[in-house]
Amino acid sequence: MTPPGINHGAIQSQAAMLFGIHLRTHLPSCRVITTPGVIPHLRSRFNERVPDLGISCAPFTDSRALVDPVLLVEIPSPSNEAKTRANAWAYATIPSVQEVLILSGTGVRGEILRQGDETPVIVVGNETLCLHSIGYEGRLVDFYATTDLT
Repeated sequence: MTPPGINHGAIQSQAAMLFGIHLRTHLPSCRVITTPGVIPHLRSRFNERVPDLGISCAPFTDSRALVDPVLLVEIPSPSNEAKTRANAWAYATIPSVQEVLILSGTGVRGEILRQGDETPVIVVGNETLCLHSIGYEGRLVDFYATTDLT
């Protein structure tokens, strides 16, 4: 697999920073992890995936897979968009996952998939990104501050 582009890495690191600051202040028992292993509920013996970010509030374990993630974040590249979307729907089978956030790697756009909702919430530009799973509210454009996409 080829390494992701610079914008992808910039979005990922900016999201980790924004979420980390928020969690430290509002949910100190939770943590953000980059590229954690997660195990979807379907075919769990053979099915480990690796999102760009994961947030869990479960007690820490130093295992290969993130225990009880509540929020998973994907940043698709144009070459892997279909696979990333398949991963996002697989994440929805993990009982603890409340939301999956897909941050575009080609524009200032976010898509929130919530458990129990059939229609994703789309956020663009300066709009406010609201993540119920961790009580986060902030401008979507802040996730793109270190990219050339703003």
